[in-house]
Amino acid sequence: MTVLIDTPLWPKHGTVWAHLVSDESIEELRAFADRAGLPARSFDLDHYDVPVDRYDDLVAAGAVAVSPRELVERLRRSGLRVTPRERRERAARPSLG
Repeated sequence: MTVLIDTPLWPKHGTVWAHLVSDESIEELRAFADRAGLPARSFDLDHYDVPVDRYDDLVAAGAVAVSPRELVERLRRSGLRVTPRERRERAARPSLG
């Protein structure tokens, strides 16, 4: 059971972003994010996007800092990774409701 956070490298909306994932389960990830006060809207299928100003707080709360490459590899090995192709396919489906 590990929640991982990668190095904040992705610029957007006037800040730099990192990714928060679990290498065990989405439920573990959501529970960690809830405890840390991350907004639900920052969840993106298999990860949370987190701004650089939350990075130190999340590491202090127990997230393990890893490189972006290690984060993707551990997420892939866990079977939880949503690939770019799967993202496109989900976006193309009409929503129900």
